[in-house]
Amino acid sequence: GYRWPIVVNQPVDISNCLLKNYFILEQLASLSTRTRKSAARLTLRSKIINTIITAIKEKKGEKIVSLDLRKINEAVADFFIICEAGNQPQIRAIAEHVEAQVKKLCDERPYHHEGMKNLQWVLIDYVNVVVHVMLPDNRKFYGLEEMWSDAGVQEHKD
Repeated sequence: GYRWPIVVNQPVDISNCLLKNYFILEQLASLSTRTRKSAARLTLRSKIINTIITAIKEKKGEKIVSLDLRKINEAVADFFIICEAGNQPQIRAIAEHVEAQVKKLCDERPYHHEGMKNLQWVLIDYVNVVVHVMLPDNRKFYGLEEMWSDAGVQEHKD
């Protein structure tokens, strides 16, 4: 019989794929239930975005990127800011510092945040901007940049 020309380097576990999709949907579900602030559309030069990126850098967050989602109709925010942390204490430090700096300098509190118990992926929702602080393996596994591949991407290096 005919054999499909597929090369698989490791076994495919469909339950793992389903679990991955469930976790992404669970983490992002809260974003679809709130109303976006439409009065003041953000730009990459907006104070809150600069404050978030600076706060991440101050706590040594790595591989910082912003995804510009403004041209994507289905997007749940104007921007995603994504970064990595090397360990769980650093995830906590980055997330807490982002919240503190945004409150101090922009007088804004997050609408919602998730992940502070498990410290694998912390999501901080400022409605028009959503911050994702992730362990490297989780970032690679969940692939937010690939999921939102139509977004404009900008890297934020030192």
